[in-house]
Amino acid sequence: MLLEAFVVRVALGRPIIFRQRRPGLHGKLFTLYKFRTMTDEHDENGGLLPDEERQSAVGDWLIRLSVDELPELYNVLQGDMSLVGPRPLLEDYLERYTLEQARRHAVKPGITGLAQISGRQALTFGQRIAKDIYYVEHWSLWLDLKILLLTIPKVVFRQGIKPDQQIDEVDDIGLNPESTLGKNRA
Repeated sequence: MLLEAFVVRVALGRPIIFRQRRPGLHGKLFTLYKFRTMTDEHDENGGLLPDEERQSAVGDWLIRLSVDELPELYNVLQGDMSLVGPRPLLEDYLERYTLEQARRHAVKPGITGLAQISGRQALTFGQRIAKDIYYVEHWSLWLDLKILLLTIPKVVFRQGIKPDQQIDEVDDIGLNPESTLGKNRA
């Protein structure tokens, strides 16, 4: 992690750690920590450029190796996250969940989860949330151990990662207000 922090510092400057509020257990907000992967470039009006224009080569490399999320171990030590559980999505999505979808917050979010071993970014939002709900309904120590073990080859062989993926490609339920895929299916 120290080597990774050094690389981020040299390539992108400060801050090294990206912080963002995310919903955790019962939707309670916490600060998620990740290594920074984007520049802070602004347009002529002072607004941040779109994510795809700010993504750095170093950031792409960190994401492809799945090491940008290592600081989330601090979130686990703080008690905000677990090693296994539904991945914490954006705070903006909280108000968009149906009651069924919100059930994903009945457990702590995790660094890895059932959706991550079942396809990661190849799954639509609807499929990911269905996996999260299945996990909540069927939680067991055995299931956590199975997910942890199956995560290793997914990370090592970089399966299911699509760094250039656009939100429209996966938002089949309209969680993101800019997405048209979910609106077309509604």
